Amino acid sequence: MPTRDFNVDSLARYLHLKPQQVRRLAERDKLPGRKVGGQWRFSRAEIHHWLEERIGLGDEEDLVQVEGVLGTSCPTGKPQHDISLARMLPVEAVAVPLHARTRNSVITSMVDLAAGTGWLWDPPKMAQAVKDREQMHPTALENGAALLHPRRPMVNILGQAFLCLGVTPGGIPFGGTGLTDVFFLICSVDDRSHLRALARLSRVIGAAGFLDALRASPDAETARAQIIEAEINLAG
Repeated sequence: MPTRDFNVDSLARYLHLKPQQVRRLAERDKLPGRKVGGQWRFSRAEIHHWLEERIGLGDEEDLVQVEGVLGTSCPTGKPQHDISLARMLPVEAVAVPLHARTRNSVITSMVDLAAGTGWLWDPPKMAQAVKDREQMHPTALENGAALLHPRRPMVNILGQAFLCLGVTPGGIPFGGTGLTDVFFLICSVDDRSHLRALARLSRVIGAAGFLDALRASPDAETARAQIIEAEINLAG
């Protein structure tokens, strides 16, 4: 079943590692797991949170590896379609500029932007989930971007997976070490696609010159075009 915990062998297949590597990582407290009846068990939610943290700390090589592992196949064995930020980000989900001056108003504005697509059915529930995630650990990065998302995908209130983008005219305090002015909202319907989108976004915003070009975009169409170009450059 999709919600069943991993054991050593199934987690090894999922992460494309050898069982002994998984066992060694668990024994060294490098993987979140517990022993039940002398056998290692790994919660799917905890493993996905561990992967999310690894994405946040990874460099380009790590991000490519994580994206590749998550993109090969799902636990049911079905092949995964290539992720596309351009397809996930309709122009109506882009706000340039985003008129918000506080953390709460940014979250509310980004959720309102998501609701405008027609794919988010319960904006207050999403807003609260994003606020709870930010309270637990801010998603703001040192480069002035933040990757907003709830702690777990909210499939019951979403019609499909998609992204939103907002760029404020000036930076605001958002929980990071500096000011933040570029905000993405990741709306996912399952853990795996969430992690793939997070890894791809992390690669794009880490590309040289991308954030500067995004900040200089005069409108939503230009900002979305920057995403398309940056994603093509990743493949090149």
